[in-house]
Amino acid sequence: MNATATTGRTVLTYGTFDLFHIGHLNLLERLRSMGDRLIVGVSTDEFNATKGKRTVIPFAERSRLVSAIKHVDQVIPETSWEQKRDDIRRYGVSVFGIGADWQGSFDELKDVCEVVYLPRTQGISTTELKNALRILDQTHVKDLKHALDVISTIIARLE
Repeated sequence: MNATATTGRTVLTYGTFDLFHIGHLNLLERLRSMGDRLIVGVSTDEFNATKGKRTVIPFAERSRLVSAIKHVDQVIPETSWEQKRDDIRRYGVSVFGIGADWQGSFDELKDVCEVVYLPRTQGISTTELKNALRILDQTHVKDLKHALDVISTIIARLE
């Protein structure tokens, strides 16, 4: 990191950070390397509901997890789409960064700070994790339990 390029620079990002994974950590590390301070807006459960999203991990726990990351200097609640411009001014933000899946979505902020879209970590996303977990609905859990009971009975008879 070039210290002169980042002196006094505050970086801001937002996200839900549900089911925290390596892609989240990679994003936060890359963003932190762009400045001296990283502020992370974590989407509240109420805001996620307006986006049609439901989280596995509640807001308070997601915020606590993100704030424990050594690259993160401050966590703030994200309660609306509109707050970004105000937050940029309030916290003296130099760089607004977010994943490339949002490419172009926040270009209107370029008049108040630098806007960067970073590549996603390949092979991991919260959506993919949630889709994989959907296989384990109640019917499948009952089927798995039944299969384990059968296997347990067979093993007991073989002993």
